[in-house]
Amino acid sequence: MLKTLADKFETASWQYAAEHGIERDYDWFILKLQEEMGELSQIWNRAKGRGRRKGMSDADIATALADEAADVLGHILLFANSNGLDLNAAIERKWRFRLEG
Repeated sequence: MLKTLADKFETASWQYAAEHGIERDYDWFILKLQEEMGELSQIWNRAKGRGRRKGMSDADIATALADEAADVLGHILLFANSNGLDLNAAIERKWRFRLEG
């Protein structure tokens, strides 16, 4: 299940990088993950009244939270894939359940 999802993120990431001339080198994955966490934190602060809403409605904030969470998920999978990490095994070991599919 995670491998299939990771492969889809990988394809999308390669296409985006090629279109925009981005080099996905050895540290790009962790730096991009950090960037996306910052964006998620920023929208969270707006949602909780700790940041300027910049005219965003509650619906805009909810959409942005989901979008940024999706970015974080994608970049976690890209980071794991680029470093040969077996997240399925790690989830089973750390969270004590097995992913189906």
